[in-house]
Amino acid sequence: MRRGEKGVLIFIAVVVVLMMAWNAWRLEGRSEQDSEIPFYSDASPELRTAGSMIYRKYQCKRCHSLWTVKDIMQTVPAPALDGIGSLRSEQWLYDYLSSENPQKILASRLKKEYQMPSFSDMPEQERRQLAAYLASLKVRDWYLDETRKAECRKLTGGEC
Repeated sequence: MRRGEKGVLIFIAVVVVLMMAWNAWRLEGRSEQDSEIPFYSDASPELRTAGSMIYRKYQCKRCHSLWTVKDIMQTVPAPALDGIGSLRSEQWLYDYLSSENPQKILASRLKKEYQMPSFSDMPEQERRQLAAYLASLKVRDWYLDETRKAECRKLTGGEC
């Protein structure tokens, strides 16, 4: 092995050791909340089942994501519903779902085909169950500001 090759190998070994030390130091400084999943639901099993069925029946996932990992290649146009119950009350969600024109309640910059449709013709029982289910989708307090900003950016297109 030539002298130059030894130098390169020593340099690579030093870089690897430094990177390992830096990662160990960085992981040591993590708090408990960093490893905690920020989203949860306080719904009963019955409400969770009913709400999920309504969510699927009305194909809400065509526009909204739920319990997904956020990704820069996200194609879902409307705000994620993770933590929506921490942002909106059950009554507000029911009124929004019941509105003939939801854009009057919450304006949207999305294209017409992606704007929230009216679900006023949905049976009232289903609207109430869906509103209760959505209201049960919570986010931990330490993540709430990020959730608010994300919803605002998705709706307005600007910094919030």
